[in-house]
Amino acid sequence: MRPVPEKAAASRHAPSSGAGSAEPGTPTVLQVLRRLDCGTRGLTEPEAEERLARWGPNTVPAHRGPSWPRLFARGLRDPFTAVLLCVGLVSAVVASWGTACVVLALVAVSGALRAHGECRADRSLAALRALVVTTATVLRRADGESAPVEREIPVDELVPGDVIRLGPGDPVPADVRLLRSHGLSVHQAELTGESSPVPKDAADSATPEGGGPFDRPQLCFQGSGVASGSGTAVVVETGERTRFAAARALAAARRGPSAFDTCVHGVSWALVRFMLLVPPLVLLADAALRGPGLATVPFAVAVAVAVVPEMLPVVVTTCLARGASALARTRGVLVRRLPALHDLGAVDVLCLDKTGTLTQDRPTVDGALDAEGRHDPEVLHWAAVNAWWTLQLADLPAPDALDEALLDAADAGGVYEGDSAPGAGGAVLGAAYEGDLEAYEGRAAYERDPEAVEGLAPEAYEGVAAQPFDPVRRLAVAVVRTPGRIGTHTVVVKGAPEAVLERCATTGPERRRLLALGARQAERGLRVLAVATAERPARLSRALAPGDPRGLTFRGFVTLRDAVAPTAAGALAALADRGVAVKILTGDHPGTALRACRDLGMPVDADRVLTADHVDGLGDRELAEAAGRTTVFARCAPEHKARIAAALRTGGHTVGFLGDGVNDLPALRVADVGISPRDAVPAVRETADVVLADRDLGNLGHAVDAGRRSSANVTTYLRVSLSANLGNAVAVLVVGLLTSFPPMLPALVLVQNLCFDAAQVSFASDRPHPAVLRRPAAPDARALLRFVTGFGALNAAADLATLAVLALAPHGPGGTAAFHSGWFTENLLTQALVMVLLRTGRRTARGRTPGPVGWAALALAATGVVLPLTPLGPPLALTALPVHCYLLLGAVLAGYAAVLTVLRGRGAAGAGTPPDGAGGGGRAGRRRGAAV
Repeated sequence: MRPVPEKAAASRHAPSSGAGSAEPGTPTVLQVLRRLDCGTRGLTEPEAEERLARWGPNTVPAHRGPSWPRLFARGLRDPFTAVLLCVGLVSAVVASWGTACVVLALVAVSGALRAHGECRADRSLAALRALVVTTATVLRRADGESAPVEREIPVDELVPGDVIRLGPGDPVPADVRLLRSHGLSVHQAELTGESSPVPKDAADSATPEGGGPFDRPQLCFQGSGVASGSGTAVVVETGERTRFAAARALAAARRGPSAFDTCVHGVSWALVRFMLLVPPLVLLADAALRGPGLATVPFAVAVAVAVVPEMLPVVVTTCLARGASALARTRGVLVRRLPALHDLGAVDVLCLDKTGTLTQDRPTVDGALDAEGRHDPEVLHWAAVNAWWTLQLADLPAPDALDEALLDAADAGGVYEGDSAPGAGGAVLGAAYEGDLEAYEGRAAYERDPEAVEGLAPEAYEGVAAQPFDPVRRLAVAVVRTPGRIGTHTVVVKGAPEAVLERCATTGPERRRLLALGARQAERGLRVLAVATAERPARLSRALAPGDPRGLTFRGFVTLRDAVAPTAAGALAALADRGVAVKILTGDHPGTALRACRDLGMPVDADRVLTADHVDGLGDRELAEAAGRTTVFARCAPEHKARIAAALRTGGHTVGFLGDGVNDLPALRVADVGISPRDAVPAVRETADVVLADRDLGNLGHAVDAGRRSSANVTTYLRVSLSANLGNAVAVLVVGLLTSFPPMLPALVLVQNLCFDAAQVSFASDRPHPAVLRRPAAPDARALLRFVTGFGALNAAADLATLAVLALAPHGPGGTAAFHSGWFTENLLTQALVMVLLRTGRRTARGRTPGPVGWAALALAATGVVLPLTPLGPPLALTALPVHCYLLLGAVLAGYAAVLTVLRGRGAAGAGTPPDGAGGGGRAGRRRGAAV
């Protein structure tokens, strides 16, 4: 049995778009040398010193982020943190020391966590510097008359115009243009995320149509490494002018506000305006009714503070921490920045590359066609013979992935088990390989019919010579001897169609027809290899092997496609069910990307494909419109990916970006959520907000679900807390201005608010309705404020009704203490009711035991009834109520619950919120009035 070699260069046999002179924009060697004012013999030492002084050292600029204290101070400028800080200071002014200590501690913890996270993100960028080598082999001359001498110099002394040597295992120290190469291939995974080595060639060949700089075979870039072969190159860019440094600079750019930040900022500024507006209004109204005075200042301040949901940082952190912990424990998904989990739940567009995510970065055979386009397994047979003996005789540093795909497909087809060879069974293949022809029962059949040998396994032939894939000639050659055929060798060639057909004995019209046949297969997104053979006398083939064979007989084409990841199709369908649109941003040809989409069950029309050159021709506004209706973006360079992600955000979408190479860093920073697999480039993995244990997109779907659950719980807390607090504040203000005594003491307002907030911490442990998983949990400050206004007015009406009952009831309570007690009890009961009803939406709780929210609501209601009866009641100016007052309060609560149920079923009184509490569809959905 043949060994199973390690997978490698998938693109080594990929046909290029043509050969000849370089296209515009791809300078020739002579043009590059003229521009750099240098030659192939290297720079002189004085020239190098002058250029080093002019261009500076070849180092990636160090990025120094803000210090920890500065980051902490920056965090205090966050609107909600500023609100909490004001709440703490005001609480201290009115001598509410407990509230002040709790709130200020929350501010300190929140600021410290934010500063720590940003410091860690800044430190992760330093990982990129580890990819740069320390020394390089350079050709230098003492003066213009001296011969060049190879020597090792520090990388930071390289300058444009230096001529360097590259060998196996050498990292590329700068951006270079090849002068000479021999079998050179480089790993560009650090730059492009493509794990397979990429062939490089110094010839002035044209760049594939629409290709970016990484597709140019003449160029190698800092951050990549030589996989095999050798070469000589001239340095064209160093330091901060390299592609590597440019990607790092973009990655270091500060990320814009995420979806969660935008929502919280909007709500926070609304609270700030309310807090600034309430005290002056109360003082003016009190002055108009009772005359100038400052007696109502503590009351006005307490009412303004009571609107703020002090426990929001606790609820948010607990919700996100629980979700992140569950993901890490059950799915191997690491959430490195907790708010990113909330943003992940709001994602409605996921951008990703095809290679390594939707496909396995491994080709697989799609079919084998003869010259007429009919299925022909013999074409695959000869391609496998070439692959096997090239692998065995060429002594490659790593096996070729296309060769592996050919051998795997041939094995799976069963043609090597003796099916095609008369009388030959699979058990005799080893004997045939050893030359024991007597072991074949069908020896006579071979002698009578030489074509019967085409049923043999590749191992059954005797390898004579082989030449691996040559990026210049774009073909691979193997010479084999067939068992039983003395004096004749078979030359087997495979490679780019135009290169193989050029060496075939075909007429011009026939060659054009065959090229058109291959082109049609390429348009289907398939890689196309041509296969040809020729019979040669043994003496000639040994003398010329492997040589440059001519007069070949064309056998047909083998088509290959990227192997689809086993779980990708199901994961994409699941994401679509969750309302997440997938955008493919790839450096591949559009046809290749479309083929992968079709294989994954994602039918994509040609008009939903944009290439990088089209993207370059669009303005920002035009790109934002086009990006929303486009599914595939092909031939993308790093700057294209970042620009597309930014355009999608501008178009109102919440964007997640999944990447694994340095070329993905700019887009990872631009997107709302940066995602990477665990085996990504270290710098990418450290920059990403979410790290997947593997490349299974199904785990990403579970992470989206966790984010939506956490977002739903946070949103429910904000809806319930703000609407109840606002209603109470409005009622307190109205009654306080109409009565001769304050309806509730400042201390009592704050105690009531703290009780409510403590109960609402239970929302962090709630399990929301499954409907929240069906669409993005898109927060919208305006929709939230509309909801809060509507239900706040309803809550205020209930409070005013309660006050009217307490004031007008026969044999009503006497004294302000009883009045305060009745309103305090009604407020907590109302808020407990709101916690249950606004959480459930259209659901009912039949057949279910109370969950965390239910038990917390019961505890809150019990506190409202029992606290006035305990020894803690008198210090808070609370007292027991007559029995008939409790009955009247129960009637008010029943009416409130009935109205609340009706409005809940009609969409929350025009607030635009779905009754099930699910969010809208991204920023675009929020602009359409989608709910929070």
